[in-house]
Amino acid sequence: MQEWQLDLVTTSMITVMLVMLGYQLKHRIKALERFCIPVAVIGGFTAAVFILFLKETGVGIVHFDSTMQMPAMVAFFTTIGIGGSLRSIRLGGRLLLVYALICWVLVIFQDIIGATLAHFLGLDPVFGIMAGGVSLQGGHGTAAAFGNMAEGMGVPDATTIALACATFGLIAGGVLGGPVASFLVKRHKLLLPAELPQNDPPPLHDREEDLQLTSYQLISSGGLILVLMTLGFWFSGVFTEHFDLVLPSYVGAMFIAILFRNLNDHFQMIKLNSAAIEVIADLSLGFFLTQATMNLKIWDLYALALPLSFILIIQVAVLALITIFIVFPLIGRNYDAAVMCSGLMGHGLGAVPTAVANMDAVCQDFKAYSFKAFLIVPLCGTILTDIVGIPFHVWIINYLH
Repeated sequence: MQEWQLDLVTTSMITVMLVMLGYQLKHRIKALERFCIPVAVIGGFTAAVFILFLKETGVGIVHFDSTMQMPAMVAFFTTIGIGGSLRSIRLGGRLLLVYALICWVLVIFQDIIGATLAHFLGLDPVFGIMAGGVSLQGGHGTAAAFGNMAEGMGVPDATTIALACATFGLIAGGVLGGPVASFLVKRHKLLLPAELPQNDPPPLHDREEDLQLTSYQLISSGGLILVLMTLGFWFSGVFTEHFDLVLPSYVGAMFIAILFRNLNDHFQMIKLNSAAIEVIADLSLGFFLTQATMNLKIWDLYALALPLSFILIIQVAVLALITIFIVFPLIGRNYDAAVMCSGLMGHGLGAVPTAVANMDAVCQDFKAYSFKAFLIVPLCGTILTDIVGIPFHVWIINYLH
């Protein structure tokens, strides 16, 4: 069978073209829009299916040069860390802390459920972690990152498994979020807000110029991210050397970025431009996630399809029961709580965009907006969950392997 080894430039060109293809397919196929499937996953998975076709028909196998995948991944998690401001946390008050605590417990619980079920099914427990909080609350970005980490520690096909589980979770979270909220509202006969607000929620930015984007702001923000990445590489290396515990470079970079953000909030050393940082986050996520997905070896999943499906179905059922019978009473047993529960089903199984889409659909159906839900759920799902989830993933993978 013929094999093609593509160089860095060709691989990068294909990566960008696949991202553009993902945008086009998502625009044209409503189901992809409805379930908030990332464009990087759409484009990358299309390539993975095409490569599977080439292999199964005996035409050949394509090998990509993924040198840029790791730096792009670290850059993305650095931008996540920059968003970890304590000022934003204070806006949510007590309810945000309660919801964050719930997310922390759940992400740990999902890892434990996955590892336990994998053990009883005769699989490597690390596969169960890939089908736990790593891919569910973590989403495709964390799934790709920890899949690479597990493979580096000698666990084969971990990235393929993690990304497949993340895709399953996105779909399940998008399908179940709305029905769960609707059930809670009708079952408990919840009172709805009297009227919709006339304006959108107030922005979280202090200065209007923080939302503007120029070439200088993009370059300076990129330079800041590179500095934080460099410090993160150094921190991860020192930590791994002194504590005999593998700390991925993107984890070190994220925590260095969180530390910098909160010091900067206090001392006002640098003006941060949120628009530039968001653009860099989108670019880096799209690049590394597309490359991770297009490198999927789908044929490696054949033997694991049944046990992985069983683990994921159990994860979905457990989260739905916990959301309805435990989380809903804990966060207020009111309309805001019901909307937040739809969000939890979204990012607890898939990703924050799914959570936001779920909450928006619920608010549209009941013609009642929930400002608390739209403030708290995205903040917890994108930043606060990772503060506990990522260190726990690192520890439990090291412990089990």
